[in-house]
Amino acid sequence: MVIRMEELTKRYGAQTAVDRLSLEVREGEVFGFLGPNGAGKTTTMLMLLGLTEPTSGQVRVCGFDPARNPLKVKALIGYLPENVGFYDDMDARQNLRYIARLNGIPDRVSAARIAKLLEEVDLAKESDKKVGSYSKGMRQRLGIAEVLVKEPRVVFLDEPTVGLDPDGTSRMLDLIHSLSRDRKMTIFFSSHLLDQVQRISDRIGIMIKGKLVAAGPLAELAQRGLGGEAGESYSLEEIYMKYFKEG
Repeated sequence: MVIRMEELTKRYGAQTAVDRLSLEVREGEVFGFLGPNGAGKTTTMLMLLGLTEPTSGQVRVCGFDPARNPLKVKALIGYLPENVGFYDDMDARQNLRYIARLNGIPDRVSAARIAKLLEEVDLAKESDKKVGSYSKGMRQRLGIAEVLVKEPRVVFLDEPTVGLDPDGTSRMLDLIHSLSRDRKMTIFFSSHLLDQVQRISDRIGIMIKGKLVAAGPLAELAQRGLGGEAGESYSLEEIYMKYFKEG
C-alpha cells in the first residue's frame, strides 16, 4: 500500500479532529476522501504530508513516516492546496523552472519536462503571460503542472475544483483522472463535492465528525449502507446521506 494509516488520531486540546482513523490507499488509484467541512479531511491530509504530527497512531506514505522522515516523503509526493500560490510577476514557465530548481532538478532536465507539462495542462499558448493575469482555472491547472515537475509517486489534492466554473471543473477532473490512468500515480483527492468524487474515484472514504464511517468502491458502499442488490445503482449522494444521518 502506498498510504497506510493505523488508529491515526489528532487532538487539539479537548477537541478530537481525527479519531482512530485506519485506512489504506493502493498504488495507482484515485481515492476520494469525502466529508463536510470540519469532518477532519484537511487535518488528515496535513498528517500525511508531515505538516502536523499525530497525537497517536501510525502513518506511512511510500513506506516512510512523514513526521520522522519529512524530506524523504516530500521527495516522493506532490501537494495541491485549495489556494495555490505563485509568483504573479513571473510567467508560467518561470514559475515552474523555479520550483524545479528548488527540487534540485537541473535546467537542462526541467526544460523539456516543463514544456511537456504546459502542453498537458493546456497552458502552452499562455505560458509567456504573467501568472497574475491567470483565471482561477488556469492557476489550478498550473498548480497541477507544478506538482508534476518532480514526477511524484503520490499526489494530494485538497478541494482542487473549488471556485471553478463548470468548464474549468470538468477540465480539472479530466486532468486529475489522467494522472492515474496515464501516469499510474496514486491520487488522494479531498472534497465535499459528491458528484465530482463519484466521477473520478476508484474508491471512496467518508469522514463524519473526525471518524471514517465507510470506505470502499461505490458499489460496495451501496451494498453495505443501503442494502443494494448486485447491479443495482445508487448515487453517491444517496449513500453519503445515509452515512451522514447515522453519523
